[in-house]
Amino acid sequence: MEKAQPFSSIAVIGGGAWGTALANLCAHNGIDTVLWARELSVVEAVAGSHENTEFLAGIPLSPVLGATSDLSEAGKREAFIFAVPVQFSRPVLADLGAHAAKDAPVALCAKGVERGAGLLMTDILSQVWPGARPAVLSGPSFARDVAIGLPTAVTLAAADAALGARWVASVGAPHFRPYLSDDLIGAELGGAVKNVLAIAAGAVAGRNLGESARAALIARGFAEFQRLGVALGAKPQTMAGLSGLGDLILTASSPQSRNMSLGLELGKGRTLKDVLGERNTVSEGVASAEAVTALAHQAGIEMPICAAVAKLVRGEQTIDDIIAELLARPFKTEAK
Repeated sequence: MEKAQPFSSIAVIGGGAWGTALANLCAHNGIDTVLWARELSVVEAVAGSHENTEFLAGIPLSPVLGATSDLSEAGKREAFIFAVPVQFSRPVLADLGAHAAKDAPVALCAKGVERGAGLLMTDILSQVWPGARPAVLSGPSFARDVAIGLPTAVTLAAADAALGARWVASVGAPHFRPYLSDDLIGAELGGAVKNVLAIAAGAVAGRNLGESARAALIARGFAEFQRLGVALGAKPQTMAGLSGLGDLILTASSPQSRNMSLGLELGKGRTLKDVLGERNTVSEGVASAEAVTALAHQAGIEMPICAAVAKLVRGEQTIDDIIAELLARPFKTEAK
């Protein structure tokens, strides 16, 4: 890939752990970077002590990383990394678009499907900021790993190869390797579905059903994702790559994942309300379970594991009833 020029300035929208890690990465790459956060406590901590004590505690941030809670200030930058959770993204994108260049590059990093509308992030962006030029950054990456410099590889998807190359030049580092793709649907869909499947994998572990059961669930869940991806136009190589299978392996295998850890607690018999009440972070799979299941229904695709997670988070069935229902399904060929 031909060497491209990085963006001169970037605003990272979303002051959670992932947004903070990406902002820190850009700042260390010598780019004029500002982190936008809704929480004033985050802005003050990043600007004052160079640490996000609320969402990424214990990790020193670049002293040149700026912070603001003013979208009009953030909107002055050349390019944007958007890391606001999907269910809260629409109004923030609309407000940002009112302050930024109409054709600004926007790298979408939130993983999920908008509940109710059933839209991916690129769809939401095209509705509220139609001139923006989207890219998708997704893959197996924990924010803390990236922030402390552990090796990580991700997919960076953009329809325009030149735009994608500029994003690679802006965020790429020896420990953070973006692999370029032109398949935005595949990159987005992998990030959405894996969160739902991670809840299921966590529930299996929390119910002590064994590693064999968890491995089977991950494999059959990946088959569900592939069926939906083909129906929606995703490329097989994207689904089998970093933003698909890679992200699923990570998220469904480690309690460090918010979604798997949520599933673990549900598997132990705790209620969704109690688990979420203890957290200051968002588990996207909770909202995406219903939305992914609805997408599958519209496409005529069967996704029994995702549908089971939707029932679980709705409180419609107990986890034991859901497991019994899945195990009672008819035997079939592996290709179906």
